[in-house]
Amino acid sequence: MRTDTSWGTLPAREHLPVEVTEAPVLDVTIPVYNEERDLEPCVRRLHGHLARTFPYSFRITIADNASTDRTADVSARLDAELPEVRAYRLEQKGRGRALRTVWSHSDSPVLAYMDVDLSTDLNALLPLVAPLISGHSDLAIGSRLSRSSRVVRGPKREFISRAYNLILKSSLSARFSDAQCGFKAIRRDVAQRLLPMVEDTGWFFDTEMLVLAERAGLRIHEVPVDWIDDPDSTVNIISTATEDLKGVWRVGRALAVGALPLDRLARPFGDDPRDRRLPGVPGGLARQLVGFCVVGALSTLFYLLLYSLFRATASPQLANAGALLVSAIVNTAANRRLTFGVRGRDGAVRHQAQGLVVFAIGLALTSGSLAALDAASGNPAHSTELAVLIAANLAATVLRFLLLRAWVFPDRRADELPRTEVPGDALADTPADSAALYSRNAR
Repeated sequence: MRTDTSWGTLPAREHLPVEVTEAPVLDVTIPVYNEERDLEPCVRRLHGHLARTFPYSFRITIADNASTDRTADVSARLDAELPEVRAYRLEQKGRGRALRTVWSHSDSPVLAYMDVDLSTDLNALLPLVAPLISGHSDLAIGSRLSRSSRVVRGPKREFISRAYNLILKSSLSARFSDAQCGFKAIRRDVAQRLLPMVEDTGWFFDTEMLVLAERAGLRIHEVPVDWIDDPDSTVNIISTATEDLKGVWRVGRALAVGALPLDRLARPFGDDPRDRRLPGVPGGLARQLVGFCVVGALSTLFYLLLYSLFRATASPQLANAGALLVSAIVNTAANRRLTFGVRGRDGAVRHQAQGLVVFAIGLALTSGSLAALDAASGNPAHSTELAVLIAANLAATVLRFLLLRAWVFPDRRADELPRTEVPGDALADTPADSAALYSRNAR
C-alpha cells in the first residue's frame, strides 16, 4: 500500500458551486471487459437518462480494461458521436485498476461508477450523488439489502451476497450493508486521499475502499435500489469469492497492526458536530471523557479478570503488576484510537512508551494500596483486595486521563497541520494505466 505521501487532513465538506464550470460536475465511469454487445445500449440509455433528468453537467467515461473483442471500436464510436462520452483504454485487466486510473485523471468533483449491465435502476443515480454534491457525505453506495430495496435474483446469488456481507460485518466490523453492488460514488477530494491506500485492483476494490473510509470516520450514504440480476454475467463467482476472502484477511491484518495512515482521511476539528464547543468546556473534552470512561470500564473489567487469573498462581503484587501491565498496553491502544482519534502507525511506539510511564504511576498507587492493606490486616481476603484495588484504580484513573490528554495525546488542531496540494495524477499505477485516450481527453 502506497502510504509514503505526507499531507494534512481533508478540508471541510462544502456544497459544490452551482455556477457553470469547465469540468462536468459528475463523471460516471463504466468499466468494461469484452462487452461489445452490451456497451452501446448501456451508454446510450445512461446518456439519455442523464440528459433528461440530471440537473448538472455530466460525463460518461468508458474504461476498457484490456478487452480483446470489438469493445474498443464501440467505445471509440460512442466517444466520437456523443459529446459527453469519452473512452479510455487500459492494457491491463481489473475493475479496481480501471476505476482508480479513470478517477485519478478526472477533473469532476463527483465520481461514480456503475456496471455495464445496468442492473440497478437509473432512478437511483440522482439520490446517489446528491449527498456528495450537497457536501453532506463523502461516499455513496447503492444497497440491494436495504428493507426498501426491490431485488430480483436467484437464491444462489442472494445467499452469496448475504454471506459475504456477514463475513465483512463479523471480521472487519463493517456497518455498511452492501459492499459489492456495482453502483457507487465518491467525492474527488476524498478519492485523492483514499485511493492510494486501496491495494486491490480487481473486484475487492469496492470493499477495501469502503472499509478504509468507514474506519477513517468518513460518512457513507446508502441508497436503496431496484436491482435485477443479469443472467448473462461473466463474473466467476468462485475465483471472485476466493480473492475477496484473501482481501478480507489482508485488510484485517493491516488494520490490526495499524499499518494504514487513516488519519490523513480525517476531517478538520469542528467539521463533526460532536466537536462543537460547549460553554466552559475545552474543545473535545466531553467526547473524550465519554470515550475514556467506556475504555476505562472495559479495561478495568479486563484487569480484574487478569488479576484473578494471575492470583491463582502468583502473589498479590506479581498478579497486580502482570494484570496492570497487560491491561495498560491494551488501554493505551484503545484510548489512542477511540478516545483521542489517533490513527496509523506514526508515534505508536512513543505513545505506548508514554503509556507505560502512566502505567508505572498506576502501579505505584495500586501496589502501595496493597502494601498498606497487607500491613494493616496481615492476610486480607481476596474480596477485600479487589475492593482496595478498585478504589486505587479510580484514583489513578483521573490522573491517567489528565496525563493522556495533556502529555501522551495532546490536542492537535487541523489548522496546525501542513497542507499539501495533491496532484491530479498522484494516483496512477503505471504509465500504462494513464490510459490511451481515444479522443477528446477533456471536454
